[in-house]
Amino acid sequence: MSSQHLDYRIVPVEEYLRTNYDPDCEYVDGQIVERNLGEKPHSRMQGELIFHLTAIAEDHGMEVLLEQVSPTRYRIPDVTFLRISDEPIVTSPPFICIEVLSKDDTMVYMQDKIDDYLRFGVPYIWIINPANKRAYVVTRAGMVEATSGVLETKIPAISLPLSVLFE
Repeated sequence: MSSQHLDYRIVPVEEYLRTNYDPDCEYVDGQIVERNLGEKPHSRMQGELIFHLTAIAEDHGMEVLLEQVSPTRYRIPDVTFLRISDEPIVTSPPFICIEVLSKDDTMVYMQDKIDDYLRFGVPYIWIINPANKRAYVVTRAGMVEATSGVLETKIPAISLPLSVLFE
């Protein structure tokens, strides 16, 4: 299933926030946008990420969630790593937004999400492709492949070996 607009009228953000979408949808400039549904490799990778990041989150005062929003565009990454807070809805930039590529994800769709995360102030975006077992780290400086075999951040230093994800 590819990402597409479900409702071509401008939807007020309040309506988006009080509506449950199944599957989850994103809110982009007043439009409800369907997300690509992940298949088993995508779901497995999400599970691995949640398992391994949860194990290190507490040491850094962080938590792992499956959703995140921004003030004007409500994007939903596959996994979010952020500072622990009492916010019922995430309104501060997470430390890491993680996207696991599905077979239907396009570069245009992913680049739009990356740009939104960076504009929101997310310092690190990890892109993981289960199909070819490659991963990328995106920052304001650009996108680089994790050829070292480790997804990493600085301040705080977080490392996640790709070997644990692709076992």
